[in-house]
Amino acid sequence: MKIDGKEIAEKIYSTLQVRVEELKKKNITPHLAVILVGENPASIAYVTLKQKKASEINAKVTIHRFETTVTTDELLQKVKELNVDPKVHGILIQRPLPPQIDVEKLESQTAPQKDVDGFHPASPYTLPLPLAVVRIIEEVYYSSSEGAKENESRSSRFANAHSNNKEFLGWLKSQNIVVLGKGPTGGGPIIKLLKKLGATPTIIDSKTVNPEKVMKKADVIIASIGREHVVNPENIKPGVILIGVGILRGKDGKLKGDYDEENIKDIAVFYTPTPGGVGPVNVAMLMENLITATERQSS
Repeated sequence: MKIDGKEIAEKIYSTLQVRVEELKKKNITPHLAVILVGENPASIAYVTLKQKKASEINAKVTIHRFETTVTTDELLQKVKELNVDPKVHGILIQRPLPPQIDVEKLESQTAPQKDVDGFHPASPYTLPLPLAVVRIIEEVYYSSSEGAKENESRSSRFANAHSNNKEFLGWLKSQNIVVLGKGPTGGGPIIKLLKKLGATPTIIDSKTVNPEKVMKKADVIIASIGREHVVNPENIKPGVILIGVGILRGKDGKLKGDYDEENIKDIAVFYTPTPGGVGPVNVAMLMENLITATERQSS
């Protein structure tokens, strides 16, 4: 069954709208400042989507644009300005950045309470991507027979990776979860969150011996490689749950993931499409971090 990321995201936005309305009563508008360097089409599209979704829940996104020749010091000056602006509740530095930029320096100088992307070591927020992945897995659980009864009675939704539902977390721990890739903005943060929740994911990277055998035993595969056909009918078992994080643009110009949906749709019990799977939920979880940051800074 295809997992509709847009549908999951809309559930999140409906909850966020209510929280924004409460902030509006105090004359507070959640405000995300985005630092965007250059004209990368993917970055521009992603930032535009963030702006659109923020507007839909009555939040605000301001984009601060810079040429690709910008220096680290120039960006650092902007970060410092945003850090002390009381009307800015979240700061996001859109990646990728030009090679001359010291990304770690920018991250370390961002005020932790405004680091809604979760890269600062002291940030109280988890990166939106792993939050999105776990939220999708939670939706799968409640759509399955195992979670159906709990679904009937639950009153709250998953938020910021602190689900109080013991049944879901127990189920998550029982699954053989395999993560393909451990990059700093993909598989790495996902692995970290899964471990935090008590799961014990198996990691496949370039050094893994016989990765096909490992994948064949997986109940859940989270693919974050960004290469076509990494996951295929020969290396997955019937009934597997596939979460596609890796993304690339194929020779035909279309966005693709680590597996061909047509090839795996009759084998996997649930799978995310690319695009339309993890991406929309990722943006929604960023907005959730922003609203949470606004509430904390306004209390």
